[in-house]
Amino acid sequence: MRVLIASMLLIATPALAAESVTGSWRTDTNDGIIEIAPCGSAVCGRLARSLVPIKPPGTDFRNPDPALRNRPIIGLPVLTGFVQDGDVWRGTAYDPKVGKSYAATLQRIGPDQLKVRGCILFFCRSVMWSRAR
Repeated sequence: MRVLIASMLLIATPALAAESVTGSWRTDTNDGIIEIAPCGSAVCGRLARSLVPIKPPGTDFRNPDPALRNRPIIGLPVLTGFVQDGDVWRGTAYDPKVGKSYAATLQRIGPDQLKVRGCILFFCRSVMWSRAR
């Protein structure tokens, strides 16, 4: 009986894990494609493609760190250090439009939706990204 219960738990364990967030995702404003992939023991995301014209200078010029302001927008890391925590992934999101970083979570909502939630202190905002095809 114990062997049967242990076997059932091993089979059920993957169903309890958070769904993978890797892949290509279209932002809520339809202005970019974020590619999320493993990076070490975490997952990270970078701006893989812009769907709108990039205004000059085309770099991360709003970054608070002067040493990072010359990084090109395309390829820019915007999601870093996301690790699984139950049914969500926790890490840091960076918005190059304003040069700010946020504590963030990622959560799959069905096969083609990704809920992205960013917070500063108690102020949070959620958006939905869709699977890029």
